[in-house]
Amino acid sequence: MRGNCFLSNSRNSGEEFRSCLEYFLNEYFLNKYFLNFYSVLLICLPFFMPLLPEHRSKIDDENDLLFYSVPRIVTHVDAGFIETLTQLYRDHLQPQTRILDLMSSWVSHLPPELEFEHVEGHGMNAEELAKNPRLDHYFVQNLNQNPTLPLPDQSFDGVLNTVSVQYLQYPEAVFSEIHRVLKPGGIAIISFSNRMFFEKAIQVWRDSSEELRVKLVEHYFSAIAGFTPPESIYKQPEKRSLLSFWNASPGDPFYAVIAQRV
Repeated sequence: MRGNCFLSNSRNSGEEFRSCLEYFLNEYFLNKYFLNFYSVLLICLPFFMPLLPEHRSKIDDENDLLFYSVPRIVTHVDAGFIETLTQLYRDHLQPQTRILDLMSSWVSHLPPELEFEHVEGHGMNAEELAKNPRLDHYFVQNLNQNPTLPLPDQSFDGVLNTVSVQYLQYPEAVFSEIHRVLKPGGIAIISFSNRMFFEKAIQVWRDSSEELRVKLVEHYFSAIAGFTPPESIYKQPEKRSLLSFWNASPGDPFYAVIAQRV
């Protein structure tokens, strides 16, 4: 741990499962909460095998295109999160490369000084995507109905996903597609916080702690052959001053999981 950030690397499913089990033993059993074998398996199995049907379920199971049919020209995370994300992109993305912004909207948070050869956008609302000044082209597609991207193999140097991974019901298929469209050495950056449209997030995300959500995204990468061991980044929100304590809520925590195509 360094300051208010930490880095970790996920190596294999056995380590992920052991880490998950240790977390539950520490947080529940040692604190005298009732813990049964089934509850451990229900939460920890996603880190050891493909998600079960109940893990993929949503409270609102209507077509996602209906939910996102009304444009939301807002930011879903605070300025501190956005600043951290933009700096992360600055540190890991190269100019004059090809970028895919997956599950995007009206803003991509890319560093303004970086110019790219091409930025492809994907999302669920055409009006939002049309307002995004960084996109050279975009398409609308419900990845929960069709996870196959209409994009050539090995055509992007970077794939980005911002505060949206929690809505994927078939993340294995989507991460396989991310691997397919990345060039060798290309990077995938998945960032998220603790905010979500609760009714649209999958069950295993809703029921997991923030730490376990990081492990879950690490597993999404580890489940696909051909990615480097994922690197996780966490940054706590800045502490509020006493003068602003009564007028401001805590900031948004920043999480990102990064891996490269081998």
